[in-house]
Amino acid sequence: MAIEVFNRYENKYLLDETGFRRIHDRLLEYMELDEYNRKHTFYSISNIYFDTKDHALIRHSISKPKYKEKLRLRAYGVPQPGAKVYLELKKKVHGLVNKRRTALRTDEAYEFVRTGVKPEPASYMNKQVLSEIEYFLGRYTLEPQVYLAYDRIAMFSKESRDLRVTFDCNIRSRRHDLMLESGDHGEPLLEDGRWLMEVKAEKTVPVWLARLLSEHRMFRTSFSKYGSEYIKMRTGQQPGGERAYA
Repeated sequence: MAIEVFNRYENKYLLDETGFRRIHDRLLEYMELDEYNRKHTFYSISNIYFDTKDHALIRHSISKPKYKEKLRLRAYGVPQPGAKVYLELKKKVHGLVNKRRTALRTDEAYEFVRTGVKPEPASYMNKQVLSEIEYFLGRYTLEPQVYLAYDRIAMFSKESRDLRVTFDCNIRSRRHDLMLESGDHGEPLLEDGRWLMEVKAEKTVPVWLARLLSEHRMFRTSFSKYGSEYIKMRTGQQPGGERAYA
């Protein structure tokens, strides 16, 4: 069963191909690949981000506030019409990320966001999360704004599932055909050979990982996929400069 509530810290690092290969191989001394990645090199994640007509949520987010929130619809791969997907409410307070999500069918999710009216309860839904998203939708008039997809490698600590590291590449986006079922095509967000590594932990990272990151001179950044796409859309600036981080 998919985990529906997360509370954790997420630290991000932008890597080139050499940096990715170096840190990936060292991490496997302490971590193991996600079950899917044991059989496949990548798995793809696709998202629809919802925002107001004037992009109020992402404009607030990239101003680096102490509190920010966003709503997205997520699928693993390209879903068929009516397939199960996840509607996620993600908040960040003083660096702590809280993510709450519920499974829905694609048509239920689109209609929920469009109308603000909860779907009829079903066994696969998280009713508490539905109520929280309903409250959120009552505060904003949202519409689909951008599609973002990427290919992921994920691994977990051999000692604790609370520590997770992911590597995302081939990050792509589009601002048309804003349905998950429309395919995972899009324009590249980063230049070829760039990776986004995320270290996700409920508490502080273990000493061995801190030493490993220091040894490879890897420093945190505050990169946001949606924030970077928005800035690129508004300015034409390729993510990688200071203005693209949020």
